[in-house]
Amino acid sequence: MEPLIKPGANPAEADVLPTRDGYDRWAEIYDVEDNPLIALEQPRVDEQLGGVAGRAIADIGCGTGRHALRLAAAGAQVMAVDFSEGMLSKAKAKPGSEKVRWLAHDLTAPPLPLPDAGFDRVICCLVLEHIASLDPFMAELRRLCRPDGRVVVSAMHPAMMLLGISARFTDPATGRDTRPRSHPNQISDYLMSAHHAGLRLLHISEHAVDEAQAARSPRAAKYLGWPMLLMMSFLRPAGA
Repeated sequence: MEPLIKPGANPAEADVLPTRDGYDRWAEIYDVEDNPLIALEQPRVDEQLGGVAGRAIADIGCGTGRHALRLAAAGAQVMAVDFSEGMLSKAKAKPGSEKVRWLAHDLTAPPLPLPDAGFDRVICCLVLEHIASLDPFMAELRRLCRPDGRVVVSAMHPAMMLLGISARFTDPATGRDTRPRSHPNQISDYLMSAHHAGLRLLHISEHAVDEAQAARSPRAAKYLGWPMLLMMSFLRPAGA
């Protein structure tokens, strides 16, 4: 395995946009990009969710519906929330979208328009790195989860920011490296915000691109062996 030296562009040369504006612009190409982080993440989310048929699931920060649509197709009752109208527009245009209830809401402005303790599973995927105030956000995830339910969270690994990498895309209109605003949250920040919210850690793992994925994805190859994905799941204890 060769050492990772220069995985990405200089962040000082990127266009950094407000998070919502960045995802509105990214929506046009989000589903057709070679995105090694998403490829790494999806099977790990499924592992933490378990069987979903008949379960009520809230997808917080659903984007173009990559999780919400397939979970609904598997028999889950899904409500999905995002603040990017561009991403939601793409989600709603996809086959099976009628099985999901889509909601537009600023994730950083609680409360979310969802019921207390209304969901067996709450998922929040590749969103936390865009949240500046983690405690109120994690408290919202807990509020939505039923007692003995599970909150499943994925995030870009904080180690990526040590390389100058955050969520990014090449804007087809400008050809420039473009980044929705991210925040340098650490693993300890995520765990402590969950603790403050009254959630109990069930699982935490870190995942890197391996040689098989690098061979399939040119974009993944430059991250070979570097921590890229952080996976966590939490229990809302009964009575908590």
